[in-house]
Amino acid sequence: MRIGVTLRDAAGPDALSRVRDELQRAADDGFPSAWMNNIFGLDALTALAVAGSQVPGIELGTAVVPTYPRHPAALAQQALTVAAATDGRLALGVGTSHQVVIEAMFGHDFAKPVAHTREYLSILRPLLAGQPAKLRGDQVSANVTLTTPGPTPVPLLLAALGPRMLRLAAELADGTVLWMTGPATVRAHIVPTITAAAQALGRPSPRVVCILPICVTSDPDAARAAAAKIFAVYDQLPSYRAMLDREGAAGPADVALVGDEGVVGAQLADLADAGVTDFVAGEFGRGDDAVRTRRLLTSLLRT
Repeated sequence: MRIGVTLRDAAGPDALSRVRDELQRAADDGFPSAWMNNIFGLDALTALAVAGSQVPGIELGTAVVPTYPRHPAALAQQALTVAAATDGRLALGVGTSHQVVIEAMFGHDFAKPVAHTREYLSILRPLLAGQPAKLRGDQVSANVTLTTPGPTPVPLLLAALGPRMLRLAAELADGTVLWMTGPATVRAHIVPTITAAAQALGRPSPRVVCILPICVTSDPDAARAAAAKIFAVYDQLPSYRAMLDREGAAGPADVALVGDEGVVGAQLADLADAGVTDFVAGEFGRGDDAVRTRRLLTSLLRT
């Protein structure tokens, strides 16, 4: 299991330089990948192009870029440009986001997210491979050939939690990106579903990128209380709530990896045994806890 880290969505006039500094630290620490979300702050692809062009060697992942606000051809063009700027180190993670965001904020119809995703990936995937895309869909259409220079194909990952989305990830992407999904759910639901779908289609084994909050600490109760506060919003989003319910978790704090070095190391080993190919650390500790968390993660890179 590869271990990567998340890059915080910084704010303020020095936001891009802070992303670059975090990326440089991740590369210096030896992490093979760093992943950035795309919510309401920095545009993840633009930020990774800027920072990644200055920091060589490390894979750059988006987790994730929402599909609805951007036409797949426009997203493919941007992703190919980022890949060109970063020597082909981009892994493009995309997802539908959530009804409250897509309908209430962006004004799109979220009635058929699975159908939307199938059409969207049917256009996006060939363009990321340097091929033309032609589709007349019910929700998304294209008849496009791009001439964007750069290495192809760009690896494509889909944020997929439910069975239908996981099967789409196996068919039309290279794997999935998870959030708020604990080890029991990964073992019993995520990995079997996406792996069986890929095998049935004769496709390679998919990547399973699992992002979870993590904190190495001597005070697990305080760390879980902090996690409950920091990540409270995810308890209100139906797709994540469904994964928490599968796990038997009361809330986000219950799927956070929390404890001393031995406890968290065992939790990481459990994820690897469950079939996670890439664990991405959502570090949320402060002070000595932050130091201990990063020390444990870097020690595991050498084992």
